Amino acid sequence: MTPQRIWLIRHGETEWSLSGQHTGSTDIALTDVGAERARLLKGHMENHQFNAVFTSPLQRAQETCRLAGYGEHAQITDDLLEWDYGKYEGKTTVEIQKSVPGWSLWTHPCPDGETGEEVATRVQRVIDKAVEIGGDVACFAHGHVLRVMIATWLEMKPQAAKYFALGTASLTILGHEHDYRVLRVLNEQWHLP
Repeated sequence: MTPQRIWLIRHGETEWSLSGQHTGSTDIALTDVGAERARLLKGHMENHQFNAVFTSPLQRAQETCRLAGYGEHAQITDDLLEWDYGKYEGKTTVEIQKSVPGWSLWTHPCPDGETGEEVATRVQRVIDKAVEIGGDVACFAHGHVLRVMIATWLEMKPQAAKYFALGTASLTILGHEHDYRVLRVLNEQWHLP
């Protein structure tokens, strides 16, 4: 039996990822640098055969998937949408902390948005589907949702995702060692200049 590996690819840079604005449902495009770094993923991942490729419906994830060479094989799933930040959409943590001192996505709510547990429920469905398919599965998505996916894979609470930083156009690989779920690669960006 082929070992299970789930490849998590965060989308390339956007204007809001540069500024630190929480970008949930806002459908923002890649910057020129973001697109170029997504193309560099293709050189690193080229010819790798996946049993399935999933992508968030948002253009920054879909475009990263396409530029990496997997757009024609991708299945769009809402379960890979970024965290719904509600009233904090488009705001930076510093801006939010002006009215809510000490606010953190990992410890405080997002008014009219999702909880970490709700995000974890969504990514668990993606994990279940990937496990059912078996072998290597790729997921093109967003920073916070992929961080929660790592924590969920490792059977941790969603708040533990705060320990897994993911840069734009980064690659993370979930897998196994013996009978344990492990983190095989985290936030790999060796393909970037």
